[in-house]
Amino acid sequence: MKNAYDIFEERGFIEQVTDENMLRELLAKPITCYIGFDPTAKSLHVGSLLPIMSLAHMQREGHRPIILVGGGTSLVGDPSGKDEIRPVMMREEIDRNAEGIKKQLSRFIDFNNGKALMLNNADWLAPLNYIDFLRDIGRHFSVNRMLAAESYRQRLESGLSFLEFNYMLLQAYDFWYLFKKYNCLLQMGGNDQWGNILAGADLTRRIEGKIIYGLTFPLITTADGYKMGKTHRGAIWLDGELTSPYEYYQYWVNIDDMDVRRFLSYFTFLPINEIKGLSQLKGESLRKAKNVLAYEATKICHGQEAADKAQSSAKQLFSQEAIKDIEAIPAYPMTSDELGEGIEAYILFKETGLCKTRSEARRLISQGGAYVNGKRVPSFETVVGPDYIQNNTILLRAGKKNYLRVHIKDS
Repeated sequence: MKNAYDIFEERGFIEQVTDENMLRELLAKPITCYIGFDPTAKSLHVGSLLPIMSLAHMQREGHRPIILVGGGTSLVGDPSGKDEIRPVMMREEIDRNAEGIKKQLSRFIDFNNGKALMLNNADWLAPLNYIDFLRDIGRHFSVNRMLAAESYRQRLESGLSFLEFNYMLLQAYDFWYLFKKYNCLLQMGGNDQWGNILAGADLTRRIEGKIIYGLTFPLITTADGYKMGKTHRGAIWLDGELTSPYEYYQYWVNIDDMDVRRFLSYFTFLPINEIKGLSQLKGESLRKAKNVLAYEATKICHGQEAADKAQSSAKQLFSQEAIKDIEAIPAYPMTSDELGEGIEAYILFKETGLCKTRSEARRLISQGGAYVNGKRVPSFETVVGPDYIQNNTILLRAGKKNYLRVHIKDS
């Protein structure tokens, strides 16, 4: 069994750790670890992939992951990294979202035979008696130390609700509870969770006299400075119904050249030596590395069949062959009434999300980068109408890489 700490280190997963030497020694034998996920949507997105991959690596090296759904803490709201208070969710919506998240995570993590657990902290937080909680748990926390935490400090100017102020106590309670109930010795998470992780380790030390550990990952931004998983068309979801496997594949193909090595290390299980070789490719050859990344990432998230299909569709599009499976391309629904006698090309490219603004669409067309049904759009005043429909579809392309099919339905 390879030491998971060394895997994290060579792949760039580690931002902060409570005790490097002790944790490496601890991971020489199987342990239980956990990461919490907010069930604030029915799907996780690419921004959650690094924590998910870390749990997958842990399991592959013989450790038991706990995926903790924050059903209780979501009723409060985590202030970490947030500019304002988030809406409070109802338990029914949280439970529905949790089921969707487990289905997605099953692609990455094996839940069979107790190899991994999925728990909901509402099960132990909701029944808590407030007075008992303050007496038994709250007395171990210093308000001064809590206010020094980055997650609270950055919110003091815009306003921090008392509800949110309790979040650190609840997450610390989670870590202590999981230690007591499941002998969980390690909590991991994004670096914005460092203060909360330390609070849980400190609470357990005070109550139990035991040392437990924390490790955080870097908060990922792309080479152009954008938050991981965000595009001009919105978030890249792990749910295939929200982001199709083809669109997911294309997200990875279209990453910046500077992100290739990092993302191969983070988001695939390829050996590190193979990653080094791929990341040394230059110019047009680097596209091979991006295709490997896209295929491997899509295979992990959506399965090999979906990855094969997305790869095949991409090759057909870029080689300008006849498209055998146009259904794999992201679709924008439009009724025949909405299309009417036609829509000017620059408006169509903006409305479908291929361009952020009409100005951007005009610029794309004037530079010769806009295509309809494989033919360059000669002018932004070109009207795309019913005569462009082929098998209920109008195929749009922005630049070399971004395809979209407008699916025309009867009104």
